Amino acid sequence: MLNILAKRLIQLFLVIWSVGTLTFVLTRLLPGDMAYRIAASRYGYDQTDSAAAALVQAELGLDLPWWRSYVSWLTDLLQLNLGKSLVSGESVWALIGHQFGHTFALALVALLLAFLIGPPLGLLAAMKPQGLFDRFTLIFSTLLRSFPAFIIGIALITLFSVQLKWLPAAGYGELQHFFLPALTLALGLSAVSIRVSRNAMVAVATSEYYQFSRLKGLNKTLRFVRHGLRNVAIPILAYHSVQLIYLIEGVVIVESLFAWPGSGHALVHAVIARDVPMIQGTALIMGAIFVLLHMAVDMLNRLIDPRIRYHGGEQ
Repeated sequence: MLNILAKRLIQLFLVIWSVGTLTFVLTRLLPGDMAYRIAASRYGYDQTDSAAAALVQAELGLDLPWWRSYVSWLTDLLQLNLGKSLVSGESVWALIGHQFGHTFALALVALLLAFLIGPPLGLLAAMKPQGLFDRFTLIFSTLLRSFPAFIIGIALITLFSVQLKWLPAAGYGELQHFFLPALTLALGLSAVSIRVSRNAMVAVATSEYYQFSRLKGLNKTLRFVRHGLRNVAIPILAYHSVQLIYLIEGVVIVESLFAWPGSGHALVHAVIARDVPMIQGTALIMGAIFVLLHMAVDMLNRLIDPRIRYHGGEQ
């Protein structure tokens, strides 16, 4: 367990440094005048001219050499200081803390929906391999996987909001606002989860230890609970830990599509406004969360599968 924690902490530091450095470089390579964009976000495009842009440039030190700006940013990062928003002037930590609560709630609901959709369908398909339902889930998962998140979201808006008028197309504040954006993310995660769960269950059902459980006189339910559930859970958890990056990437698109007031939606506006501290802070937090979630999944796999503990962490 200590080895896992040490490795993940080193990985966390490297991710924070690399994501921050890459964001620093990319924001300065974006086309357009950064000072003008920031001034326009502050005062509006109709109130912004070259004089306002020059004042913003002098105020924020945008005319400094890039290496001085990078050293200043790195020094603040070592002190866990993400700075202030160039547009609003508020603390980046305060803004992210407010926005990430909405993002975390949406991601949690989406992950729960994905677990309710993918693994159950995969386990049902594994009951009769190459059967009609198995083939149907193969086609269903292939179609879902071929569509990007915004296409799935638009299709759900068209069906449930425009045609059926059951759910709001966008917004935040009530329970019904969760359904469409969370379902959009969940369907994307379930696309491959169905097949992963199906293949894992087929492999367990054809194994010798599972066949031997029949000789013990156990019925199907007890065989699955005692001998199948933990072994099936290992590849399912491993897949979802890898696909967490899809969840983080999808949040940016889905929040913008459904006007969800989270970190992803704020990141898009920060990119447009050239709000560098907000872009760097949001990217750093997302990268850190990805590493921490992987660490949690590693620990959970270690608890589920005793073979990882007995063989010194090697599978």
